[in-house]
Amino acid sequence: MPKTWKIILCKFSGQMTVDSRQHQYTIDIVGDITGGTVVARGDQSFLDHLLLDSRKIILPSSSIFFALKGPRRDGHQFISEVYQRGVRNFVVSEEIDPLSTPGSNLLKVEDTLTALQLLAIYHRLQFNIPVIGITGSNGKTIVKEWLNQLLESRFRIVRSPKSYNSQTGVPLSIWMIGQQHQLGIFEAGISMPGEMENLERMIRPTIGVFTALGEAHSEGFQNIEEKISEKLLLFKNASAIVYCKDIAALEEQVKALASGRKKAGEPVELASWSRKGEAPLQVKKVHIEDNEAKLEAVFEGRNTSISIPFADEASIENAITCWCVLLHLGCDDAYIAEEMKKLSPVAMRLELRQGINNCSIINDSYSADLSSLNIALDFLLQQQQHATRTVVLSDILQSGRSAHELYSAVARALLEKKVNRLYAIGPSISEHKSAFEGLGLKTFFFNSVAEFLHDFHSNRFQNETILLKGARIFEFESINALLEQQVHQTVLEIDLSAIAQNLKSYQQLLNPGTRIMAMVKAFSYGSGSYEIANLLQFHKVDYLTVAYADEGVELRKAGISLPIMVMNPEEASFGAITDHDLEPEIFSINIFQSFQSYLRRQGVQDYPIHLKLDTGMHRLGFQPAELDQLLMVLRSSGEMRVKSVFSHLVASEDHLSDAFTKEQGLVFSEACVKIESSLGYPFLKHIANTAAIARHPELQFDMVRLGIGLYGVSPGGGANPSLREASKLKTTIAQIKDVKAGESVGYGRKAILRKDSRIATIRLGYADGYPRSVGNGKGYVSIKGKPAPVVGNVCMDMTMVDISDIDDVNEGDLVLVFGPGLSISEVAKWADTIPYEIMTGISRRVRRVYFEES
Repeated sequence: MPKTWKIILCKFSGQMTVDSRQHQYTIDIVGDITGGTVVARGDQSFLDHLLLDSRKIILPSSSIFFALKGPRRDGHQFISEVYQRGVRNFVVSEEIDPLSTPGSNLLKVEDTLTALQLLAIYHRLQFNIPVIGITGSNGKTIVKEWLNQLLESRFRIVRSPKSYNSQTGVPLSIWMIGQQHQLGIFEAGISMPGEMENLERMIRPTIGVFTALGEAHSEGFQNIEEKISEKLLLFKNASAIVYCKDIAALEEQVKALASGRKKAGEPVELASWSRKGEAPLQVKKVHIEDNEAKLEAVFEGRNTSISIPFADEASIENAITCWCVLLHLGCDDAYIAEEMKKLSPVAMRLELRQGINNCSIINDSYSADLSSLNIALDFLLQQQQHATRTVVLSDILQSGRSAHELYSAVARALLEKKVNRLYAIGPSISEHKSAFEGLGLKTFFFNSVAEFLHDFHSNRFQNETILLKGARIFEFESINALLEQQVHQTVLEIDLSAIAQNLKSYQQLLNPGTRIMAMVKAFSYGSGSYEIANLLQFHKVDYLTVAYADEGVELRKAGISLPIMVMNPEEASFGAITDHDLEPEIFSINIFQSFQSYLRRQGVQDYPIHLKLDTGMHRLGFQPAELDQLLMVLRSSGEMRVKSVFSHLVASEDHLSDAFTKEQGLVFSEACVKIESSLGYPFLKHIANTAAIARHPELQFDMVRLGIGLYGVSPGGGANPSLREASKLKTTIAQIKDVKAGESVGYGRKAILRKDSRIATIRLGYADGYPRSVGNGKGYVSIKGKPAPVVGNVCMDMTMVDISDIDDVNEGDLVLVFGPGLSISEVAKWADTIPYEIMTGISRRVRRVYFEES
C-alpha cells in the first residue's frame, strides 16, 4: 500500500464531516478524504457525479472531474473543454492556473487515480450491506447480470454497469451505492500482479464469486498459480467464497486461504460446486435438449434441479455458479428453479450490416481473444445467405499461450466454423502463418492494417459474409468503412436477440408438442428476409410462411431448408414452387385444379399442399359448403398430399369477439374431422394466430402461426411486458433553421408558426415509409430523449420537426423515429393505422442493420 494511502486511510474512522444519512460530498470533504489541497475556491455544491471522460458530461454543476493520466491521454488537457461545458469542480495533479477556470474549485492531489480510488474506498465504508465481488477469467459480466436477474425481485441491487471492472471502472461502480440499496454486485478484473489489492479495498466483498478460469489476460502472470493467487486477493476479507472445486489449482489455493483465515480466527465458508466429485452443490446430471439444459444436483443431502434456456457449456457453468450463490443466500429451490428458467442473454452486440458487392458484414472489431472469437464465429455460422464465409482477423493479444499454440487453436476454430477465407492482420499472426496451412483455407497475411488497405481491391469481396474481428489497437474501423455499403443515413436496426426472446416467450405458452409456423411474409414484416429466416431456422421453428413464391425462392437461395408455405400461389409461379420445394396454400377449386394439371404434366406425385378453410374471414379459403366437392377431387388425385389444413381467425385479439372466435374454432374442428375421415391419413391443423396463442390456448391444435408478436408488437395494441420490440428506426438531422413567427413550413403552407421556432429537417420521408398522416403535429420523433413534433406535411425524402424546447441539438444528431421509449404502436396510432402497416411500409432503400445480444 502506498504511504499516502496509509496516512489517509487511518482517517476513515468516522471523523469525517459527510452527512451519514445522505452521504453528501463537497470539495472540502473530498480533499479530506484524498489528502489533497484546495488551491482555488469557487461556489460550493454537493458532488453527485464522478467524471472521467469529457464526452460524458450529463449534470455539470454536480460533477467533479478527475484529470487522470494514462498512456494515451492526459485528462489535464481536457480541463478547458470540461470547464466550458459547465463543470466547476476539478481534481488535478498538475499546477493549473486558477484564472483559466474562474469560479472553479481546484483540488490538487499527488495522483488523481489514487484520489479517485480513495474516494471510492471511503464511500464503500459508509454502507453496511452485503456485497458480492466477482472475479475470474471469463463470465464475470454474465454472472453479475444473471445474479441481478435472479435476485432483483428480492433485493434493491446496485451493480457494475456493463463490464466496469478495472482500476477506473470499479470506483465509478462503487460510487453508485446509495441509501436505497440492499445488495451490491461488482466485478473485478486484473491483467497483472498488484492490481487486485486496490480493487478489494474498494469493493470489500462479503461474498466472493470466482467464475471460469480461462486465458483472458494471462500474459501478465508467470503461471496459472500466480493468476489464481492474485485474483483470490479479492476475497481476503470475504465471509464466503463461491467457486468450482473441479479446477484443481483453484481448489488448492482456496483451501489454503480458508486454513489461514481459520487460524486467524476469521473463518470463511466455502460454498463450492462440482460436476466431478463431492461438494456442497454436487451436479449429477446435465441433460440438453432443444437449446435448453436441465441440471440435476444434490445440495446438503437433498435432490434439486434447474432448467436454463441455454445449452452451451459456458452458459451452463455460469448458471451453476449463480445457482450456488442463490443456495448460499438461502433462496428456496422452487424460487431458484422458476427464476433460472427466465434467464435472458447478456448483451454483447454483434451487428450484421449490408456490405459492398452483395456482401454482409459482421463488425466485431472491438476485442480479439479466443472466447469472443468463438462467439463471433458462431454468429457467422448462423448466417447462411452466402456460401462463402470470410474472416478478417488481427493478432490476438494477452492470451497467455505460446503464439504457435494460440494460432493453431484459431485455425481449428476457423475450420470448425466452416470459414472459407482468412485475411490475417498483424505481425504475430503473419509470423505463424504455417498454423493455417493444409486446412483448405484461402489465406492472406498482412503485417498491418495500412498494408491491408494499400492492397485492398473491392472486387475481391463478392457475395460473401465477412466477419471483422480485431483488437481495438488495430482500429479496424477503416476496413469496415471500405467494406460496408455507404447508403442512406436512415437506418432500421433489428435486434435478433429480441426476436429470439419473443419466440421463446410464445413457446412457453404452447401446449406440449405444438409446433410453430413463423410468418416471414412481406419481407418479414419489413424486418428483412433471410436474416430473420436464418435466426428462426437456428432456433428450430417448424415452418416458415411467405406471401408469394419469389419470397420463398429468395430464402431457398439463401440456404433456408425449413418447410415453407406459400400463401398466394399463382399459376405463373408453379414452376418456381416445385423447383424450390415450396408448399402452396390451396384455397379454391380453381387453384386446386390448376396446380393439379401442372403436377400431372410434370409427372409429380404426393406433392405437399396446405388447404385453407374459410370459417368467417371471407377472404380466401374453402367454405364448409364446398367441402364435399373438395374431398371428391382430393380422393381422386394422387398428385397432391395434404400437409396441413388451416383457417384464419378474424378477431382473436378482441375480447368482444370471443364468442365468434370460439364459433370459428368449432367450425374448423368439425371440418378437419370430416376431411381426415375422408382422406384416411392425418395432417397438421392450425388456426391460432399470434393473439390466439395466449388468449385462446384451446385453439392451438397441432401448430400455431406466429406473426407480429415475433417482432415484439402485441396484436391487440396494448403493452406486453414479456415482449421486446425488435425494430428501431433512426435517422439524422440534415439542417437546423431559426424560423420567425408567421412563417410557414413545408409544402402547402399547412404549418404557420405561432412563435419563433427552431426547426430541424430530418432525413426521412414518405418514400422511406414514414406516413404523411403523422404530419402537422399529429406525431413526433425523439431527439436527445425529448419529443420533437412534426411540423407541416411530411415530404417525400425529408420531414421537419420542432426542436425549440430541446437544448444542445446540432446538425447530424441522431433522431429516433420509433424504438425504445417510442413504441411503433404509438406511431401507428398517430397515423390512424396499425403497427403492421408501419412495419411493412419501411422502404427497401432504408438500410437494415442486424445485431445480436449474447
